[in-house]
Amino acid sequence: MEELKHRSEVDVNYTWDLTPLFESDAACVEAVEKLKGEITAFSEKYEGTLADLNKAADAVHEYAKLVEGLVPAGTYASLRLSSDQSDKEAQKLSSTFANLSTLFGRETSFVRSELLAEDESYLEQLKEKASEYSHYIDDLLRQKPYQLDAKVEKALAAYSNVFSAPYGLYNKTKLLDIDFGTFEANGQEIPLSYLAFEGELESHEDTEVRRNAFRKFYDKLSDYQHTTAGTYDIQLKEEKTTADLRGYESVIDYLLHDQEVDQELYHRQIDMIMSDLAPHMRRYAKLLKKVNKLDELRYEDLKISLDSEAEPEISVDESRKYIMDGLSVMGDDYVEMLNRAYDERWIDFVKNKGKSTGAFCSSPYGSHPFILISWTSLMTEVFVLAHELGHAGHFYNANRAQNVFDARSSMYFIEAPSTMNEMLMANHLLKNSEDPKFKRWVISSIISRTYYHNCVTHLLEAAYQREVYKKVDNYESVTANDLNDLKRNVIEEFWGDDVTITEGAELTWMRQPHYYMGLYPYTYSAGLTIATAMSKRVLNEGQPAVDDWLKVLKSGGTKNPVELSQMAGIDITTNQPLKETINYIGELVDELERLTEEIDG
Repeated sequence: MEELKHRSEVDVNYTWDLTPLFESDAACVEAVEKLKGEITAFSEKYEGTLADLNKAADAVHEYAKLVEGLVPAGTYASLRLSSDQSDKEAQKLSSTFANLSTLFGRETSFVRSELLAEDESYLEQLKEKASEYSHYIDDLLRQKPYQLDAKVEKALAAYSNVFSAPYGLYNKTKLLDIDFGTFEANGQEIPLSYLAFEGELESHEDTEVRRNAFRKFYDKLSDYQHTTAGTYDIQLKEEKTTADLRGYESVIDYLLHDQEVDQELYHRQIDMIMSDLAPHMRRYAKLLKKVNKLDELRYEDLKISLDSEAEPEISVDESRKYIMDGLSVMGDDYVEMLNRAYDERWIDFVKNKGKSTGAFCSSPYGSHPFILISWTSLMTEVFVLAHELGHAGHFYNANRAQNVFDARSSMYFIEAPSTMNEMLMANHLLKNSEDPKFKRWVISSIISRTYYHNCVTHLLEAAYQREVYKKVDNYESVTANDLNDLKRNVIEEFWGDDVTITEGAELTWMRQPHYYMGLYPYTYSAGLTIATAMSKRVLNEGQPAVDDWLKVLKSGGTKNPVELSQMAGIDITTNQPLKETINYIGELVDELERLTEEIDG
């Protein structure tokens, strides 16, 4: 295991190229200064005038242009920091943009306030006058019951920097302050970091390496649990205070409002998976234990491969053919995007100190997407990359078809296009191999990477998060001990007696950034439910299903999640798609058991 390099030491050919956004930090700062003047001029021109229909229509149009101008600066600053959280220039740039964002929120809050002070008939007229932005005005109407006095809205906007601070503080603790040092296994000292643990060590085939890494990693996390819990508690208090101020019955209603779904869809996703998926995943856990010849299966063993020897190693350059072959069913335009992603360096593959963990896709309006991943040379990374390219394909299509307000779909739907790509990738690999060991590896990857990650890891986050918000709605503060108890209870309920929940596993809540992003975790399983149904349609129907899906991607946020799913031929107002997804996972475990018997002779 190599020591992580500094950002300046990595191969630049495998880093992302941010010059399509700005040639340099100085160019970004120059754009920020220009935007400050434009924001001030906008405020001076339009504040207090929006009772005039013509003025209001002009203001909405110019407001959209301001938002478009903010996007590249915000994206550039964010990606610079994600590349290396310890980079002082990147930290400075992030602060510079945060100040601009606060100015924008404060100086343009009057747009929403003045428009919502008018009656609905006026807003209906405005929709006709500014028809390009009719969906934006519909969104305003949805906010009308929760709008506060204009002066209060302006004051809240001025505090936006403060309200977003917990997430920044969480990242500083996680990526800058915690030094994991090394751990010993098989007589060797092995360097440990967030990237090393989540990229390789957590799923390492050597039991001593994996378990010793787990022990050292979680022991070090425990040293920071009280600070991290305190940071999270500030986030929760901000959300609850906002929910109360705006008149929502609960913080869950407040957080679901922008997702355009009700509590029934939220609770169903958590409750059904906790009860109905758990038995299938326990069978999978028993299979892991048997095939890997373990005396007991511990929590830290759950990410291991069913057969690590069957997993090919693969370079970044070799991944391209797999990606092209697996996703070519999406059509020529989509394949062109995939090729551009490699050729034009949209993807940051390298591993370096200070780099954000996990993987994500940022899709700025008016530019192309950017993907962060830390390549480990394991075939599993092809699924991760396919997932992020699913986000890229979604917004590559939506950004070209919609205006800046309408391009982004509800968070409930956001993980459907990404998990859809994982399913397409798996279907392609299965169709093109007769080797039972490779087929078993592919199916176990579908379960361990696609379904475990999206329906178990994130679902257990969601079940835990729901318990946290119950406390928040009762005006209770949460301490590290509270969070540990809640997390352990959820893990134990799901895995039962089939997995030994090692001491320290309850600290897993410290690893997830999703808790600073509203009700995000449950949307992974929601997205995968839609993706499972859609990938079956593509398998069975071919081009007509692909055409339907491309129309969904291009629709962006112009429809709510129920309507988008209906466009894809899926009805998420019932529990049927989720039932079918869980049954499908059960069938995959059946097939794994059958293949294991065949391989064992």
